[in-house]
Amino acid sequence: MKAVRMHSLGGPRQLVYEEAEKPVLDPADALVRVIATSITKDELSWPPTYQTKDGQPRLPTIPGHEFAGIVEAVATDVSDVKAGDEVYGLASFWRNGSAAEYVAVAASDVAPKPKTLDFEQAATVPLAGLTAWQALFDHGKLAAKQRVLIHGAAGGVGTFTVQLAHWKGAYVIATASSAHTEFLRELGADEVINYEEQKFEEVVKDVDLVIDTVGGDVFERSRLVLSPTGMLISVVEMVVPEQPADRPRELFFIVEPNRAELIELGRLIDAGKIKTAIAEVFPLEQAAKAFERGLAGHVRGKIVLRVASDAQSSARA
Repeated sequence: MKAVRMHSLGGPRQLVYEEAEKPVLDPADALVRVIATSITKDELSWPPTYQTKDGQPRLPTIPGHEFAGIVEAVATDVSDVKAGDEVYGLASFWRNGSAAEYVAVAASDVAPKPKTLDFEQAATVPLAGLTAWQALFDHGKLAAKQRVLIHGAAGGVGTFTVQLAHWKGAYVIATASSAHTEFLRELGADEVINYEEQKFEEVVKDVDLVIDTVGGDVFERSRLVLSPTGMLISVVEMVVPEQPADRPRELFFIVEPNRAELIELGRLIDAGKIKTAIAEVFPLEQAAKAFERGLAGHVRGKIVLRVASDAQSSARA
């Protein structure tokens, strides 16, 4: 199969488009013919990209973990998906990813592709959508009428976080550059703070939940706007001080695959409650260029790698 691989640690320049062996299925796996995959700009710096779960080196390695495609085959012990199913999912970070014509993934980590989305749109959902869902609801316990502040709101995770918080009935405050103000209001933001002109901590207070996708100074300043019972959740900032385990005020987490949550996200998408946002689409062989574009920043939505066209896939299914 064709795949994008890295033979050493590094950045986009180490990505090579080449022939690779088709994945071998483990028990409980599904083999998915990938139609599209999305990238996460900093995944080439993640330790799991280069090692197994037990810490052993894993090179060459294939990046990309959120994908949409068609099930090619399943292991003998799999019954909840079958060959020919159109699916989307989040592959384990500790295994080869989906920047390839095929990916092997735990069958329990894929879900039916939303009917109203094409494969490229569907590929933008799993990592970003699950991150937003788990931040807001699994960890943040967001309730209607609470005040939520979302940093990096126009990015891949941010766009889903804004929409899900709005759907839940929260009061949504977003930070972004001025170019994204109207876009974020259309997604459901009640307020949009232009970080180029205003410091959010000077105009916002008594926030019940902060979702941080930026880190650094933004994470530090976010502490200033929390209500007495508020919570700060980051998906990028791992430095969290000691705090009570029973009621943490600050939390860093890594998204986990979740079939049930993917199904619920798909339901909301098909009901018109959530929209996807594609920043740009690159063919698989231009993966290095796609990662460079992501690292450049100021991207609205997700960057997608097109692995095959829908027409080609239908013909081969």
